[in-house]
Amino acid sequence: MHAAVITAHDAPPAYGEHPEPVARGEHEMVVDVLAAALHHLTRAKANGTHYSTTGTLPLVPGVDGVVRDSSGRLRYAVLDDTALGTFAERTVIDARRSVVLPDHVDPVRIAAAMNPGMSSWVALRRRITFREGQRVLVLGATGSAGRMAVQIAKRFGAAHVIAAGRDTDRLKTLPALGADRTLTFDEIAAAADVDVVLDFLWGAPAADSMLPILTARADRSAPLTWVQIGSIAGESAPIPSAGLRAARLQIVGSGIGSVPPRDFIAELPELAAAVTEGTIDVQARAVPLARIAQAWNDHRSSERLVLVP
Repeated sequence: MHAAVITAHDAPPAYGEHPEPVARGEHEMVVDVLAAALHHLTRAKANGTHYSTTGTLPLVPGVDGVVRDSSGRLRYAVLDDTALGTFAERTVIDARRSVVLPDHVDPVRIAAAMNPGMSSWVALRRRITFREGQRVLVLGATGSAGRMAVQIAKRFGAAHVIAAGRDTDRLKTLPALGADRTLTFDEIAAAADVDVVLDFLWGAPAADSMLPILTARADRSAPLTWVQIGSIAGESAPIPSAGLRAARLQIVGSGIGSVPPRDFIAELPELAAAVTEGTIDVQARAVPLARIAQAWNDHRSSERLVLVP
């Protein structure tokens, strides 16, 4: 079979021949891969910068995907840490880490949506106690995950969703998806009275936004939960100590480890249903797996790239 293979952390995958996968465990099955998205997580695990990286090389990347099992059923599957990911014609999945999909779904759309959608979905459902009527700021709302977070926060009953980002053209598209207000980072103090921040950026944008938000709050004793989800802008952020003392701020992370795998798996069916029904708008672009080297560093579009064998 063919697969994309990484042999060095500082080089893109190369497309070529790869040994056929073999199922070994009780719950494992060999499946045909129909679509696997190129996520930020996939790149970070492959280049060794993600905290969950094992460092094993050679590596076939791909952390999830839409597959077809031997009985013909479509599944969305999440892979555990493995050297054989979903950027291949076939792979091995644990059936317990998958959800069966309706026959009529668009594999590319499902593959594009599940990972970025799950980040905010699980944060609001499993990581914090989110209540209908609360106000939400999405920091980094112009990316794929942030764009979906705006929609998911509204779906879960947020009374007011503020979308913040740098790209003013992309910001203009977000009110149609549920954003009640859009802000650039120099306007961020206007989001002072939110209850929850979903932060997909971290780094300097988070550090530079935190104090203006906290000091402008009408009631600094009102709780503010800052959920760190992504780190596109930097792995570390210089948090101002005044922000922790002068307001009732709680910073938590949401991701692999802070949320048990069983909680992620439990949320998969409902998210998959929402994407299938079309109630969550998804931007996706299919790319042949053979073009993985060119696609690997393509960051030009807000569309999620999806590799198809």
